[in-house]
Amino acid sequence: MVPRYLVDFDLDQLVQVDTDVVVIGAGIAGLFTAIKASQTQNVILITKKSVMDSNTRYAQGGIAAVISDEDSPEFHLQDTLMAGAGLCSTDAVEVLVHEGPHGVNDLIKLGTQFDVENGEFALTKEGAHSQRRILHANGDATGFEIVRALSEQAVQNPRIDVWDDHFVIDVVSEDGECVGVLVQKPAGQRIFVRASATVLCSGGAGQLYRYTTNPEVATADGIAIAYRAGALVRDVEFVQFHPTALCYPGAPRFLISEALRGEGAVLRNIAGERFMDRYDPLMELAPRDIVARAIVSEMEATKSTFVYIDITHEPAEVIQHRFPTIYETCMKYGLDLTTDWIPVAPACHYMMGGVKTDLNGQTSVKRLYACGEVSSTGVHGANRLASNSLSEAIVFGRRIIESINQLPPLTHRPVIAVKQERVETLTQPIVEKRLKLQKIMLRYAGLVRSAEGLQKGHEELKRQHTIYDAVLTKKEEFEFANLLTCALLTTEAALIREESRGGHFREDFPERNDAEWRKHTLFQREQGILEENVTDDRLELVSTKTAD
Repeated sequence: MVPRYLVDFDLDQLVQVDTDVVVIGAGIAGLFTAIKASQTQNVILITKKSVMDSNTRYAQGGIAAVISDEDSPEFHLQDTLMAGAGLCSTDAVEVLVHEGPHGVNDLIKLGTQFDVENGEFALTKEGAHSQRRILHANGDATGFEIVRALSEQAVQNPRIDVWDDHFVIDVVSEDGECVGVLVQKPAGQRIFVRASATVLCSGGAGQLYRYTTNPEVATADGIAIAYRAGALVRDVEFVQFHPTALCYPGAPRFLISEALRGEGAVLRNIAGERFMDRYDPLMELAPRDIVARAIVSEMEATKSTFVYIDITHEPAEVIQHRFPTIYETCMKYGLDLTTDWIPVAPACHYMMGGVKTDLNGQTSVKRLYACGEVSSTGVHGANRLASNSLSEAIVFGRRIIESINQLPPLTHRPVIAVKQERVETLTQPIVEKRLKLQKIMLRYAGLVRSAEGLQKGHEELKRQHTIYDAVLTKKEEFEFANLLTCALLTTEAALIREESRGGHFREDFPERNDAEWRKHTLFQREQGILEENVTDDRLELVSTKTAD
């Protein structure tokens, strides 16, 4: 159902631009990787909006790394493995916890200013962390500070050419090797960027759902692009819903950081009762999937659309200093964090799965790499530990460039022409198609799933497949095609996994089943559906049916 390319093209008829490395996306993964690459290579950094528009910008809590003498990589390892619910790659987590502090030092050298108290980094604690190891900046604006510092470095770097408002339609491959990207410029012209290495840093898939903490740009582009190119896509059934997003009339689903609970905030139902003790001994600091489902249970029991988060017991000046962004945002809607209980509900936040990579960020397609939320390195397993995502981006971004530096340059111009009969006419506005998709995903593939619902949702999504037969020209059309591809893979993966684990909960299979399901679900466009054992990373073909 999903074609190799979204549009027809002939490379001989396109303007060609050559570079050493092309990086797609400008969050922490894209910016950091581009800066590292520029030390030895020429780089084109492509962003479909601007360098200040990414999930990283909105990251509040911070970045997890072992800094304190009371902490250790072994503690960080165990916390990550526990949150990942049996599906983490221990090797990948070892890389993260041991190389994360070095990555933080790189960020500091590049101008990031983390908060300091009494001459030492101000460390906080978040859900499922056993130690205080979360560095933050400007209280609760860590992501913004990191993007500020890295974007300043990138735009001033003579070896990095930043292309804002450009859209990467597809990666171009020849004989199973990525040779560059097909790009649409702001005015609609298309060009071919030939590169020795291509790095997907395009972020996640938050716009799959009606309610999300993600910005508008998070449309699963990288996952869909890689899938069309033949790369393995892994574990996309595992979607993390952040437990506490602002839920108030007229307000966006603004993230109310987990760091609030790390600093002692409690959850209350609409009757004012604290309830997390009924769901997990860690209470408000339990892993995110447990907290999110507990909130939904309380909402259903009390026939409410929200619960409250309460940090009013802390002094007002402490709250205003530690959480200035959340405080100011809530005040815009007449909610005072220092005196009011803030209404919250779960919202789509992060996809644990993505494009499968090795420990150097290499996908199953030669010369194609993935970094950040678009990737599946094995760090997050079935449920991401809070604040590990920023660490993952810098650790594996550095490893990717070390690998790219060993590649020989491309020595030829590829000759590729694609001509497909594209006859479908788009009659329904894309905005309506996108909203329908989001509602299907929320209803059938949200926090609580079942075979009946997933099957119904998957069938409804398949009826949208005519997008692949249409002549696409606009960014919004490409984005919808990418969202549909990821939605189809996510619902099919969730239907296959007949157990509950981490961010995936099946009400018809509510228990975790290690005997049969301690394995990964993978998709490859031509091979279909595969499985991968956690213990030996062995691939076994379990279906020859082409994934749709």
